[in-house]
Amino acid sequence: MKSVDLIKPYFVENYLKIILGLLSLIVVDLLQLLIPRVIKRVVDGLTAFQITTGELLRYALVIGFIALMMGVFRYVWRRCLLGTSRRVEEGLRNTLFSHIQTLSTSYFDRAKTGDLMAHATNDIQQVRMAAGMGLVAFNDAVVMGAAAIGFMLYINVRLTLFVLIPMPLIVIGTRFFSRKMHRRYQDVQAAFSDVTEAARERFSGIRVIKAYNLEENESGRVEELSRDYIRRNLRLIKITGPFAPMMMLFSNISLAIVLFLGGRETITFNITPGDFVAFISYLGLLTWPMMAMGWVTNLIQRGRASLDRLKSILRNRPEIVESKKAASVERSKGGLVFQEISFAYPSSNGPSPSVIVDIDVSLEAGKVLGIIGPPGSGKTTLLNLIPRLYDVGKGRILLDGRDIREIRLRDLRAQIAFVPQEPFLFARTIRENIAFGLQSVDEIDLSRAVENAALRDTIKGFSHGLDTLVGERGVMLSGGQKQRIALARGLLVDRPILILDDPISQVDFETGAMIVNTLRSLTGSRTLIIASHRLSAVRFADHIITLEHGRIVESGVHQALMEKGGYYATTHRLQEIEEGMDVF
Repeated sequence: MKSVDLIKPYFVENYLKIILGLLSLIVVDLLQLLIPRVIKRVVDGLTAFQITTGELLRYALVIGFIALMMGVFRYVWRRCLLGTSRRVEEGLRNTLFSHIQTLSTSYFDRAKTGDLMAHATNDIQQVRMAAGMGLVAFNDAVVMGAAAIGFMLYINVRLTLFVLIPMPLIVIGTRFFSRKMHRRYQDVQAAFSDVTEAARERFSGIRVIKAYNLEENESGRVEELSRDYIRRNLRLIKITGPFAPMMMLFSNISLAIVLFLGGRETITFNITPGDFVAFISYLGLLTWPMMAMGWVTNLIQRGRASLDRLKSILRNRPEIVESKKAASVERSKGGLVFQEISFAYPSSNGPSPSVIVDIDVSLEAGKVLGIIGPPGSGKTTLLNLIPRLYDVGKGRILLDGRDIREIRLRDLRAQIAFVPQEPFLFARTIRENIAFGLQSVDEIDLSRAVENAALRDTIKGFSHGLDTLVGERGVMLSGGQKQRIALARGLLVDRPILILDDPISQVDFETGAMIVNTLRSLTGSRTLIIASHRLSAVRFADHIITLEHGRIVESGVHQALMEKGGYYATTHRLQEIEEGMDVF
């Protein structure tokens, strides 16, 4: 796919508007070319002392009428052409956002948020300028330029040929500079992405920066990237900068030729004074098309570089794909089987060591699986494999006896309520965060989810209750409050499978006990998979596995694991002591 193919559908869709806009633009250009003809008649009449006050008034009214018509048609072309460019902008942004949402989780492990933001803002803006004003400038360069030259030829062929002497130099200069523009525009856009990402990251981490007194260091880092951005822009300006002066130079050379040769032609009566003034007017009108050629090149190269960058994203394909034979599932029972599954994160430096190795577990519908292990043992990774945020490298996961890769992705994820280890809240109200993704919510169900997540007393402490705004990423709340809101979100939706990643890691023991009681009450009605560092969250599970280096090193129920005296028993006793000390 060529870069221009990204915007071609929008031009096809709006072709009638574009045609109307171009016709209106041409009418404006032609009307501008009529004004020098009127001025010629006035000047000739004045120099010959053969014009009356009435005729002057008539010519003035003609120019006024032309100006009025130019205003009307200028509005039409701006509405059509610039309006279409806004449609292009809207379409590209929607296409980009929709495509990015289809990409797999592994893509976002590599991509920078600031880079994606630069694509969605600056790059699309450059494409809009190329599609709107670029088209206008190109039309003016061709239509007005050709028409102006035609009128000049009509007045005096020899004088026009002399005026056009600099034209080949313009073409040569444009080709020379445009070859270098594209690459440097890409460099500038890449630097803009780096600056955007640096600013975004530091704004998000401003509290950490302040806590460590690193404002000066981080400002220096952003300043360094800004200097690099300026440096690349200055390199670009070395190419784009000479354009306008070059066009003005050639325009003034043409003007000098007209003044000298055209003045002589007027003195020798080969052309009238009116023709001489009209010729200079047409030369003035020709100046804009000459400059427009440079501007068009500038805009097109910017737009082309941005389209190439957008295409590089749209060229990415999701690694998690849906099989053509994928089956639909309305509501599963929730039975899960892990059959000898292994997984390793993709790496650009060659094969990575497996994070999950030969996991073999069977979980009946309505049962509870507890997953424990030291940090980095693979608990979160194992949970991410169930909704296919990543795909297993070896083995398979079965849902009610069917390989999850043979189920439609939307249907698979519709069976699962996922409460991640790091809860993400949107800058909305508590109510909207809990009901995220639901079109309507029954207040009784919402109240029950709040109660089960041990949130009721917390919400009562807010003056606006459930309608309290949480701020960006829930900045107004504590870690425990955010975690419980995320838990309430998972409890509110009626899904056969509930996955919880460390659900009580950020709450006190009393609150944690309340949440565990809620989870106990769900046994039998939902399949629960709980990964936790606090063993009280999995003590009641029907099956518990301990992971170390991605492998199962022990498994069983609570009592059996306590008797084995392994990692589970040791950790459980230590946490019992900790909880007992916390009571005192």
